[in-house]
Amino acid sequence: MDEALREDPYAFAAHIGMVMTDWREGYAAFDVPLEPFLMNRHGNPHGGVHASLLDTVMGYAGCWTGDAARRQMCLTLNLNVQYLSRPRGVMLKGEGWKTGGGKSTFFAEGQIADETGEVIAKGTGVFKYRS
Repeated sequence: MDEALREDPYAFAAHIGMVMTDWREGYAAFDVPLEPFLMNRHGNPHGGVHASLLDTVMGYAGCWTGDAARRQMCLTLNLNVQYLSRPRGVMLKGEGWKTGGGKSTFFAEGQIADETGEVIAKGTGVFKYRS
């Protein structure tokens, strides 16, 4: 990853410990360490953590410009999350891929696994570019 293009975490991402690990054309990856304050009453990550991580990796995947001076932003129009498993490890690893779109909107898919390779959740989204 080109370090000149790495963005500092936005406030919510910083609050939950989300860190960008890769970002390039059509792809983004972020990690979230599993901390006690992210867990639900069953001791599993709250579903909102999964949704937030998927929303972030998919949004970033579609907003790559390759130019730090030309930032592209987007709004989430639709977000679908499929919860598949519980983590076995201590780190959520989210990946997102831009899968299509046009001038004003794009489509993306995402996946969350832990560091053991256990697939935790998958998602799809529709995003609108902001000018």
